[in-house]
Amino acid sequence: MKGEEKKLLKLFERLAPGQQETLIAFAEFLTVRVEETGEAPAGEPVSIERPANETVTMAIRRLVRAYPMLDRRKLMAEASRFMAQHALEGRAAHEVIDELEVVFSKHYEEHKKVVSGLKSKV
Repeated sequence: MKGEEKKLLKLFERLAPGQQETLIAFAEFLTVRVEETGEAPAGEPVSIERPANETVTMAIRRLVRAYPMLDRRKLMAEASRFMAQHALEGRAAHEVIDELEVVFSKHYEEHKKVVSGLKSKV
């Protein structure tokens, strides 16, 4: 096992179960790759209903599925900031989820502008 893996495992073991779940969700979020071509998939967002008692982790998973055309690398910094606010600072889940939805929506609007700009050049 590499040094980084040992360090990550030690940190993981020190976390409470809820924080472990958050770390796993964030790792999954980071590992999602854009299609092999390097281009984000096209299309409209998928409508996925927000569950009543959704956690921040579940919300990120839902939003990633709802916006498959977005480059997750661009969302990483903002999503990690919100995860930290919730997990480490105790910010209410529903507030964080509301803001995550706004962030994903804004990124989608920017994506649409880029795509329409590319289409107009063709």
